[in-house]
Amino acid sequence: MPLTDKEFIRYSRQILLPEVGEAGQQTFADAKVVIIGIGGLGHLVAQYLAAAGIGHLTLVDGDTVEVSNLPRQLLFDDSDLGLYKALVAKTKLRRAYEQTGVSAVTEHLNHNNAESVLNSAEIDLLLDCSDNFATRHFVNQLAIKQQIGLVSASAAHFQGQLLSIDQHVSPQSGCYHCMFPADMRVNQSCQTVGVLGPMVGTLASMQALMALQMIMGNKALIGKLYRFDGNQFSWREARLLRNPECMICGNEYTTAAAKSACEKFPFTENQYE
Repeated sequence: MPLTDKEFIRYSRQILLPEVGEAGQQTFADAKVVIIGIGGLGHLVAQYLAAAGIGHLTLVDGDTVEVSNLPRQLLFDDSDLGLYKALVAKTKLRRAYEQTGVSAVTEHLNHNNAESVLNSAEIDLLLDCSDNFATRHFVNQLAIKQQIGLVSASAAHFQGQLLSIDQHVSPQSGCYHCMFPADMRVNQSCQTVGVLGPMVGTLASMQALMALQMIMGNKALIGKLYRFDGNQFSWREARLLRNPECMICGNEYTTAAAKSACEKFPFTENQYE
């Protein structure tokens, strides 16, 4: 359906962009996005996307709001303590952005609920806003298995990284496992080394911007890894090439093999940031 007068006024600054226009705004309205983790990254990404007019958001997080979350998870306040983040975010986003449908899953993504949460026929983009290595690998495998575009971000200390994956659009680009094999040892996260709210917010805003660009069909960002140094205020960019020996997306592996690897991956549930 064409934009209403109210919608045209609401999104006028976006529509003025030649890269967006009325057609792009309608694309936003038709888009369905799943966000894994509604913490420091996810709550801001969800708010940006809802404000931009994304048609439907599915928020996935089994954590409740804790007092230590409040300095960087700005959608929550003291009255939300002990409540599920996904439900609180759903209520507040629906109240502020009536044009966006929002649903909440008050469980961590796992092998038992992944199929119902991630239905590739109904999802345009998957956003990984988790803060642990196992979850990021699990989400990556699901994206490869179901051929869903993925934008993954993380932040800890003064270091952040951002990458986009969509091998359906860019077959030569790699996946998360190509760059960070599952047997790597990762000892740091924002829960163990600390992080400032604006550091997480920087990565969240970039993740939301990348998501909107991908929804509009920008292929130039796919298969690239961006690293941000919050001390030096510098960005580095690297091309993420497909590893032919990758156990998830390599040339030697079929879709069935990727599905099998996903099902057998030793996934453990950890808290999302």
